[in-house]
Amino acid sequence: MNQTETMHMTLSDVAALAQVQRPVVSMWRKRSAGSAHPFPKPVALNGRLELFDSGHIAAWLTDTGLGNNPEAANDVAAFARMPGMTAGARGDTFETLTALLTLKAITGNSLAQLSREDLLDAADECDPDDIFLYSEMEAGGTSVTSTAAFADRLVDGAYNIAAAFEHLLAARFREELKEYSATALTDSAVGLVAAAAVELAATLGGDSVFADSTRGGSDLLLGVVHAAGEGTPVTVLTADDDGGSGRLVRRRLRVHGVECGQIHLDPSGEFAVQGPVVHVAQYPSPSESGMDGAQILAAVEQLLLQMDDQQRAVIIGPARVLCDPPKDGGPTGLRAELLRIGRVRAIVRLPQGLLRAKPREAQALWVLGPSFPEVPIAERWTMVADLSTQDLTEDVKQDLVSDIVASMGNGATVRAHAFRFARLAQTRHLLASRKSLVPAPPRRSAGNPNGAEAALRLEELSHLLQSNDPSVLHVWPTTTNINIQAATVQELLSARALKHIKGNRVAEADLNTQKGTRALGPAELLDPQNAPHRYIGLLDLAANYPSSRLTHPGDVVFCANPRPAAMVDTDGGSVVTFPAKVLRVEVGDPGGLSPFVVASDINSLSPTDKDWRRWRLRRVPEVQLRRLGDTLARLQHEQQQARERLGQLHEVATLITDGVASGSLTLIDPSNNLAEPATKGTQ
Repeated sequence: MNQTETMHMTLSDVAALAQVQRPVVSMWRKRSAGSAHPFPKPVALNGRLELFDSGHIAAWLTDTGLGNNPEAANDVAAFARMPGMTAGARGDTFETLTALLTLKAITGNSLAQLSREDLLDAADECDPDDIFLYSEMEAGGTSVTSTAAFADRLVDGAYNIAAAFEHLLAARFREELKEYSATALTDSAVGLVAAAAVELAATLGGDSVFADSTRGGSDLLLGVVHAAGEGTPVTVLTADDDGGSGRLVRRRLRVHGVECGQIHLDPSGEFAVQGPVVHVAQYPSPSESGMDGAQILAAVEQLLLQMDDQQRAVIIGPARVLCDPPKDGGPTGLRAELLRIGRVRAIVRLPQGLLRAKPREAQALWVLGPSFPEVPIAERWTMVADLSTQDLTEDVKQDLVSDIVASMGNGATVRAHAFRFARLAQTRHLLASRKSLVPAPPRRSAGNPNGAEAALRLEELSHLLQSNDPSVLHVWPTTTNINIQAATVQELLSARALKHIKGNRVAEADLNTQKGTRALGPAELLDPQNAPHRYIGLLDLAANYPSSRLTHPGDVVFCANPRPAAMVDTDGGSVVTFPAKVLRVEVGDPGGLSPFVVASDINSLSPTDKDWRRWRLRRVPEVQLRRLGDTLARLQHEQQQARERLGQLHEVATLITDGVASGSLTLIDPSNNLAEPATKGTQ
């Protein structure tokens, strides 16, 4: 490929180059038609996929000034495709291109003027044992020279060779490169693991050694290198896996100037690493993205069994495997056996959104360390922390890493540390429980006065409000504090105290604002006072949505996005529209649940707490359930009356203001109601 040969781009490539969402490019294309700067026309087709000249795209973005990348003209090569590159050949070309970039990083020379034979000779000299790049160069065939010219152009459009390499890796999320994207973590997750690993290495003394024995993992190791900083000597060990992603790991590290040793893996996956080492690992790994729960725990077991008290490990994997209650008879036995070994020093449940390909799957950390054999088994502890509702901001990550490092210490060290997120759990309790290893954090309350204080304040409020029914606020402090332990929604569903009912998928066009049965969705839940009422005719509902269901009196209608919100449908007979849902308290055996308390607990949750099955709900003593429900229903009725009165007062104020200002009304002295309204300047 000569330097002037055309490179192609898809509309998705254009969006990535311009740093906008894909639909924005379609909008540009449509709106610019017929203007002075119409969007460039496609120059080729790859199946049904339109391809555009990258030079035309760069010029158009420069002329129009559109997009969020002022350097689009210089960066275009990083987002373009080589001529003739089909979707099926994308993976092979990716391998060859990354090999060429690695060769360029090692030799420091331009590649465009070299023949195929010269390129292979250089590759053989740099990789005589074919550990990371020779096979990929050879697989490039006769097109390796054109790919080499493209590699040069790619580097010219980036800051350096490492930046060009990372541009290619970023493209894995918009290309058909599942092996390299299915397990990719966000930068926030990589940064957290790397920070924890670097801090743990500092406690071991000497030069820092980091090992990743998984097949194909490089994100965590590169994150560790960046977290350690340029001035810190770092030794990196990777698996001797000869698969595509394993070889990519070695190419990527070499491009970033990191020398790495190798860990020999047996066919069974067994390995051994000697001396002070911090292991980092992600499961499933890139080369084994289809690992199930049992395989993940088996891989963790291999790592754990080869460790000694000089070594540490930070493992990130699915929360459903590492800490959540197992579903469908999951591998509870193996997880319990790993905990019994005594090296699991910390278990941290992380928020959703850290796995790019599966943003709704929560992740978790296991941090492994010394076993403290001198501590009796019955007295061993594990640090547990739930960050599922936290954003991983820098201060959160720093404080969590501090908690993790403290968890490596003995009993005295742990007791001396002020934990921000973590608490210590007896390991025997974790083994005995069939619930989550990391219980959801307790519900936070702004204030919880004692019974006597609450009773006095309620009596005072009763007089101030002059309630229509004073008995509503008649309470008496209890001499004993009867407090039933709160439970998660999932636990209550399993106990059949709650029933989950999905919302109905109703088209917006079938709803109206005048008549029919009430429709309740996220809009009504998030702003119940101001959201306009929506309805749907029962005949239309039956005809168009025969499987739809109406609410029962007392159903709790709720949503989790964009934030938790709930209300009690006291009358029932409403249509709940997706994505809103229903929690129905079992009338015969409510398990201490009151719909009003359930709704109150949901409305008090953090806006980031969207994992609704882990929400903790308070329960009420059975003898108080009915009376509490009646009392709260009457108070809710009075609240509605107060809102109606407030609306009426607002209307009165508006009528008086507008009437007097326009001259259509005259205010008179109420003490002289027989006097005629003044028609002149005096009365």
